[in-house]
Amino acid sequence: PSDSDDSAPIPAGAISKLLIVIAMQTEALPLVNKFHLVEAEESIFPTGAPWIRYHGNYKGLHVDLVWPGKDPVLGVDCVGTVSAALVTYASIQSLKPDLIINAGTAGGFKAKGADIGDVYLASDVAFHDRRIPIPVFDMYGIGTRKTFATPNILKELNLKVGKLSTGDSLDMSPHDESAILNNDATVKDMEGAAVAYVADMFSTPAIFVKAVTDIVDGEKPTAEEFLQNLVAVTAALDKAVTEVVDFISGKCISDL
Repeated sequence: PSDSDDSAPIPAGAISKLLIVIAMQTEALPLVNKFHLVEAEESIFPTGAPWIRYHGNYKGLHVDLVWPGKDPVLGVDCVGTVSAALVTYASIQSLKPDLIINAGTAGGFKAKGADIGDVYLASDVAFHDRRIPIPVFDMYGIGTRKTFATPNILKELNLKVGKLSTGDSLDMSPHDESAILNNDATVKDMEGAAVAYVADMFSTPAIFVKAVTDIVDGEKPTAEEFLQNLVAVTAALDKAVTEVVDFISGKCISDL
């Protein structure tokens, strides 16, 4: 629920339908294998959408994992906020999940204590590249919102907690840097706040598991460090997501 609407209804009863939203195939496939998911033969998505869904049952949960697929022209993963928002919207409409996990890699800030391979559960999300310097529109652009609170997951699992800032660029311009500082962010990604916006719209609890591939305020160029660490850090991400899903199994939303 967002700060502005603390009365958003929380679904009652046990969690049975879990939706995992992931941006990149490299991040998705290890979890597909771990949870023994199969690619859906019939698409639930509109014709023309490159989005991919895997599904199956794991420890009493029905798990759907979606990722935005590959750009049909360029063949690269459809990363960024637009693809993430669209696939999240379509998945919520069709699958009606009890809970969403947005899992992915992220840049981390050593000034906030982040190291390569650390896994964070985001406490808050916001955008850092939607600059609208008009009263109230400025707040809409930043779009700060609390994520769904999971005190018991945090107590049980060895995850760090930090604020997540989202933008559509991998690198960090001076404008973005000051906005990220204002957002008090420990990690930055290219999807989280967009997923949160859509989840919030439809009162669907969402949590954000982010593993650090690169140190944004470090010495190495972001793109180089990201690619160098992607595979190893994805292993840490998948381990953390598996632990979260194992914890969720058999629980009610209010138990998290």
